[in-house]
Amino acid sequence: MNLKGPTKNEKRVVFIGNSITDNWTRDHGQFFEANPSYVNRGISGQTSAQMVLRFRPDVIELKPKVVVISAGTNDIAGNRGAISIKRISGNIFSMVELAKANNIKVVLASVLPASSYSWSASVEPADKIIELNTMIKAYAKKNKIVYLDYYTPMVNENKGLKKELGRDTVHPNAKGYDIMEPMVKKAIKMALNSK
Repeated sequence: MNLKGPTKNEKRVVFIGNSITDNWTRDHGQFFEANPSYVNRGISGQTSAQMVLRFRPDVIELKPKVVVISAGTNDIAGNRGAISIKRISGNIFSMVELAKANNIKVVLASVLPASSYSWSASVEPADKIIELNTMIKAYAKKNKIVYLDYYTPMVNENKGLKKELGRDTVHPNAKGYDIMEPMVKKAIKMALNSK
């Protein structure tokens, strides 16, 4: 779907991510309807490396003021084979650098908690997610980028997604998106106001 460039006063925001972003429109579409300057560019199943490859057409060319980057869980699941946490974080940081080079403000979202993956049963993601989030948060702090912590309000005592907030162990349900929406709006506002 080709989008026209943003109007003169539009503060366009692009959400780039995986199924958690992609499903947002399907499971809680009223959020994007109520915020017409928000553009969903989530693609189910994608890893951070795949997002880096499409960052130019799906983010830069849409000329947003802000990009919300949500990546990492499919890498940890091994969707494209084994990959180190360091390399996953490197891909995420490459997207930040591309955004900055094009005067786009960044919101770096944490990976949501997950205790298991139905499609990758041998992987135990919980501690890897914590490790990746620690690296993302430290990078955001060092580089004065807005860090969006979805993880903390959504995690249960087993380092997984709270049952009442998920359709499964990975993907939020409408209640999950209800928690995420005011958080991301606040983070976007902070990014727009940052120097």
